[in-house]
Amino acid sequence: MTTIAIVGSGYMGGGIAQVLALAGYDVRIADVSAEIAAANLERLITEAGQFVADGLFPDDAVQRIQDRISAAESIEDAVADADFIEEAVPEKIEIKHATLSRISQAARPDAVIGSNTSTILIASLATAVERPERFLGVHFSNPAPFIPGVEIIPHEGTDEALLPFVEEIVRATGKQTARVKDSTGFVLNRLQYALFAEASQLVEEGVASATDIDTIVRTTFGFRLPFFGPFAIADMAGLDVYAFCYESLQTRWPERFATPAALKELVDAGKLGTKSGGGFLDLPTERTPELIAYRNKAYVAMQKLLDELGPAPIHAPADEAREATA
Repeated sequence: MTTIAIVGSGYMGGGIAQVLALAGYDVRIADVSAEIAAANLERLITEAGQFVADGLFPDDAVQRIQDRISAAESIEDAVADADFIEEAVPEKIEIKHATLSRISQAARPDAVIGSNTSTILIASLATAVERPERFLGVHFSNPAPFIPGVEIIPHEGTDEALLPFVEEIVRATGKQTARVKDSTGFVLNRLQYALFAEASQLVEEGVASATDIDTIVRTTFGFRLPFFGPFAIADMAGLDVYAFCYESLQTRWPERFATPAALKELVDAGKLGTKSGGGFLDLPTERTPELIAYRNKAYVAMQKLLDELGPAPIHAPADEAREATA
């Protein structure tokens, strides 16, 4: 049996505790005080009841969470016998350093320690950890119960023999893991904030409103992203097409939209994606019809789901009324 401690029982830490408990792990949560940890445990139980009512958690989730999650009197009590510890305190390096120091001093020498940091270098945090070879990043996304991807981020000194152990814990919750090198922002946030920066630039230039940009993103390339990452999308579009588009963008922004070296190398070699049977993913040409059939079914299924759910409640009622009559 694996015992897990979550240090930081707020929105992110609490959500991580919920899914770990539903996966069958015993979880102890801790916070700056016993009172806050106990109050957050009650919130997690109440919240689980609402998730059950909404059909988001299994029918027995409340009982399972009550049985599996306990609130510790202190950080030291929470981590004392834990096999795996996840730090999920606010994204300030001084708070994380102080917390990780307390964790590593009180934990067993063989306990594995993870951080849910979203942008801070793991190596920078590791300086506060005794035996830093047992430390790594384990980055869940918001909202933790429902976003399936988790970044696994070892620093240069991490004992890589620990990675399968951590991945097994995460995958037991039904999530998918991806190993990422220690780099500021990792993968998720470098991509997410790059998109946000370009979207903000478009608003500032008056090219489109924030609402219209959101519409374009979610109904075009964003519509594809639940099924395919950027490299698969590029392969299906044609890498030569991507190269032409970069050339067009370079007429206005030659440096900002310089053609990626990897793309140029593939195009120069005649590897144009699925049309040629070679690209970023190197899919054999005989599998292209299977891929296209899957893609088309996926997009139609996504549209049916969106029609069933209806529009997201992100506009004021007056705006929604205007859209309905437009």
